[in-house]
Amino acid sequence: MTSAPTGHPRGIYTLFFTEMWERFSYYGMRALLVLYMVAEVNRGGMGLTDEMAAAIYGLYTALVYMTALPGGWVGDRLIGAKSAVWWGGIIIATGHVVLGIHSTQAFFIGLILVAFGSGLLKSNMSALVGQLYPEGGARRDAGFTLFYMGINLGAFFGQLMCGYLGENVGWRWGFSVAAVGMFLGLVQFKLTHKHVANIGERVVHPGQNVRREWTLLLLSLAGVAVLVVLGVTGFLQIDAIKFAHSTAWFIAGVALLYFLWAFFLAGLDAVEKRRMVVILVLFLASAMFWAGFEQVGSSFSIFAERFTIRKFGGWEVPASWIQALNPLAVIALAPLVAMLWSRLARSERSPSLTTKMSWALLMLALGFVVAGWAAQRALSNGPVWPTWLMSVVVLHTLGELFLSPVGLSAVTKLSPPRLTGQMMGIWFLGSSLGDILAGLLAGGVTGDATAQMPERFIHVAITAGISGIVLLILARWITKLMPGIK
Repeated sequence: MTSAPTGHPRGIYTLFFTEMWERFSYYGMRALLVLYMVAEVNRGGMGLTDEMAAAIYGLYTALVYMTALPGGWVGDRLIGAKSAVWWGGIIIATGHVVLGIHSTQAFFIGLILVAFGSGLLKSNMSALVGQLYPEGGARRDAGFTLFYMGINLGAFFGQLMCGYLGENVGWRWGFSVAAVGMFLGLVQFKLTHKHVANIGERVVHPGQNVRREWTLLLLSLAGVAVLVVLGVTGFLQIDAIKFAHSTAWFIAGVALLYFLWAFFLAGLDAVEKRRMVVILVLFLASAMFWAGFEQVGSSFSIFAERFTIRKFGGWEVPASWIQALNPLAVIALAPLVAMLWSRLARSERSPSLTTKMSWALLMLALGFVVAGWAAQRALSNGPVWPTWLMSVVVLHTLGELFLSPVGLSAVTKLSPPRLTGQMMGIWFLGSSLGDILAGLLAGGVTGDATAQMPERFIHVAITAGISGIVLLILARWITKLMPGIK
């Protein structure tokens, strides 16, 4: 495997730019989602209530990550991670094209296609990055950090471009530009395919019945297609809010059953089982963190539109641009955080994985303290300066840098090699549970419940703060479960 002058495999740049364009499309569209759904019909929007829009947002973002588990399974057992990335990108691009059609039915079909394509692409893309660095160690961590920069570079420009076009030219223009981004990612992946030629092929599993597993997959997809058709044609009436509550319980149940299967039926040895306990802790911390972090696309986005000063002279800043501050902060702060880890490592004071996770939850809590204060001022005195929300986003971004890159890397290190794709799916399933909870929380602090916003935000701060402190206390014990891995 050839290396670039930077010392990284050349394949990391193939994956970097593919993921960059995929994230351009995903985050660009997501920046518009809630604002489009709550906008009045005469402004080209859907005219939904805040609570309904937040529930749909939560369901959509949860589905993106929930489908990462079966997506990882497809990559592990049926087509290989590399083919899964390719076909996932094609499905995503198709979904964005459908979103550009001016129709309520097309809108929901497009969301489902993007979610399923993202689930197929995400877990397998991360697995490919891990396979580029079979030696593990600091070089793999650096590779994942570089990969994470690609994610945020795409997210930043996607939210700026799609957000501006959607809010100022037309919602469908914003969705259509997202389709162009994914198409460019596919072209780049195909043109530089040779740099990942030796990784991501399908692994042969002893005793596997391929025909039976393909049949199971196709029957499952047919069942989903039937449900989608019944839903968009009106034969099946779905209450998005109730469905979101049910989905949260379903996701938690799926995760519980998978961990029970892994512990007792997957044939893991004692070391692998101890590492599985750590993955369970990572799952719970991830769900808690993303439930708060994902307010940036729902309740914080609505707060930016209605309760934040955005007019400066003759220019009105698009409300969706508050979301672009997150990837910009990642790009600015990630090198500083990486430098911090390196400096602490040289002085032999490097914090453990669990300690970093606890810091992430404490940053989340601090951000919600600021958000609660801002909400109280806005409800009492009128719109507040954007510096309030900007401060919240920066604090949460620090938390993200403490949690997400190290979590991605840790799961690839801790996972049994034969289950890596599925373990990445479980990691993203934690994000899925957090996202659905985020949608439900957002629905409880906007619209008719706006008066409860300060109190609810402080409750989130207390819950995240207590969780972070408990995790910090247990950090030493958890570290003993994974000797040799930090």
